[in-house]
Amino acid sequence: MKTIFQTLIVVSMVAIQALSFAQAPPLGTAAGFVLFSTTGAVGNSGISHITGNVGTNSGSSTGFGNVNGVMHDNDGASAQCSADLLIAYNQLNSTIPTFFPSPLFGNGQMLNAGVYAVSGAATLNSNLTLNAQGDANAVFIFQIQGSFSTGVNSKIKLINGAQACNVFWKVEGMVNMASGTTMRGTIIANNAAISMNTGDTLEGRALSTSGAITVDGVLAYIPVGCGAPVLSGPAAPALASTECYAIFSSNGAVSNTGVTHVTGDVGTNVGLAIGFDPLLVTGTIHPIPDVSTAQCAADLLDVYTALNLLPVDIELLYPAQFGNDLVLTPHTYLLNAATVFTGTLTLDAQGNADAVFVIKINGALSTSTRSIVKLVNGTQAGNVFWKVEGAVGIGTYSLFVGTIVCNNGALGALETGVILHGRALTTTGALSTTEGTITMPPGCCNLNQVPVNTQVTGVVGSGESTCKNATQTITVAGNGTTFQVQNGGSVTMIAGQNIRLLAGTRVNYGGYLHAYITTMSEYCCGSTSGSYAGINKVSETIPETGAGTSFRVYPNPTTGIFYLELPPSSGNANAVVQIYGMAGDLILKDELSGNNRFEFSLAGKSPGIYFLQVRYGDRLESKRIIKK
Repeated sequence: MKTIFQTLIVVSMVAIQALSFAQAPPLGTAAGFVLFSTTGAVGNSGISHITGNVGTNSGSSTGFGNVNGVMHDNDGASAQCSADLLIAYNQLNSTIPTFFPSPLFGNGQMLNAGVYAVSGAATLNSNLTLNAQGDANAVFIFQIQGSFSTGVNSKIKLINGAQACNVFWKVEGMVNMASGTTMRGTIIANNAAISMNTGDTLEGRALSTSGAITVDGVLAYIPVGCGAPVLSGPAAPALASTECYAIFSSNGAVSNTGVTHVTGDVGTNVGLAIGFDPLLVTGTIHPIPDVSTAQCAADLLDVYTALNLLPVDIELLYPAQFGNDLVLTPHTYLLNAATVFTGTLTLDAQGNADAVFVIKINGALSTSTRSIVKLVNGTQAGNVFWKVEGAVGIGTYSLFVGTIVCNNGALGALETGVILHGRALTTTGALSTTEGTITMPPGCCNLNQVPVNTQVTGVVGSGESTCKNATQTITVAGNGTTFQVQNGGSVTMIAGQNIRLLAGTRVNYGGYLHAYITTMSEYCCGSTSGSYAGINKVSETIPETGAGTSFRVYPNPTTGIFYLELPPSSGNANAVVQIYGMAGDLILKDELSGNNRFEFSLAGKSPGIYFLQVRYGDRLESKRIIKK
């Protein structure tokens, strides 16, 4: 019995020692590469979407379009990556295995953390699930002493805290991923090639100590987590007074044609601002230069200078191919020529809501029809900046996001149906809009702000009194004053009464807009004299926007159900309705006919702003919907 007991102790100690070696290897600078070969060509065919550096230390990288990373061929960075890759390979190769599975992985198999060794070639078919059992630091190492291949549409799935950054595949032979494969983890092929085929996804890295790497129409990106730095991008420029302008030219005419909705100030410091309907502008229209426009012109120059001086992290090498489903992360980017934006661009903050994106274009910028800037994983419109050295033209029905700072060029075409969640600003040049929607991001420096969900309330006294929450004071008119309300009717303030203003409520007093809650997170307050910048002068009775000539949406704001009513002039024409979220995602698309009043629902959708586009007859119009 004693001998058996001693044997068990020895076996247990060996097992514990082996488990202690299941540690992630130090990748060093190789951690920043998504595709790399120490010796061998790295090539792409088809449209691939790559996030991470790409390169080789002996060979060349060819066939790639815009890469969200830096290309390093035969330079200091590739030499360092080569050295770091060898260190990582040696550690993986010397790690003591704890499990010896069959060479056929997948087919519904589930594995826990550990070191898995296969004595020859291995394959992956169908689904393989890696289960961290609640341990976010769990490490999975696969040592394959031969080639490694995957079947069509095979997938690695991660559950219970497993992370791709903690998964490693050391392969002593060629790696070949069949089309549709979803691979997770860092692959290091020793003295062999790596091939990825159409429709493959790699959350990890494909690295070879000596061998070619070829990819064809793939999505490959370096994993996040495991202590990797959180991307925050550059410091955002101080906007100062430009923060309150949605549309502005320091030197040039500003004009509008058709029904355009604007949230933010409109103006120019040299020339005239014309064609904007005050009823459709939530902000101040500066038709001629004044003190505010002079200050904005000075501040805009500072904003431009700050953006211009930012050091560049990544150069996108193919400006004529910009967009096309490219995904960018928080960085300062450069396109060193005139840029053509086609299709969709996704900005991924990777969960950091404060992350900043700056895109610097040394040339003109034009977009295709229905181009879309899409925000994901916490990206905020107020943290996106475009610095353009030349003219800017945004194509019809496009959904664009960010503050555009155009230097010495016309911002000459925000075309029909364009939705811009940001600002259109130019240092010198004309600026024109046509039947669009321009919404300045929240945060105007001249406006008091309180969260709406604090239920702003207060008591009206006999004279001017205040409405307060814990941090803000909002002046309201005194006893017996009647206010017109945007959605119909009026509110009379009586001494001793509480008042409550909800999102979307616009209140008017004495010919001036007194208070307007523009979004679910912003409260704007102006004095009864209209002295606050950003508060729009309006008529005492506020009619429904465009009644009789444009479609109506009501109630707006809505708690879920709202109605769309086409104008009588439409003659019950067929209509195509599309609803977009703030990130540019299509929420709903519907074709309507046989009536002029329709019911829709945003039930189940998060509170916030949504954009409605309606095409009927030969018209296309846009409106905002606020969901409470």
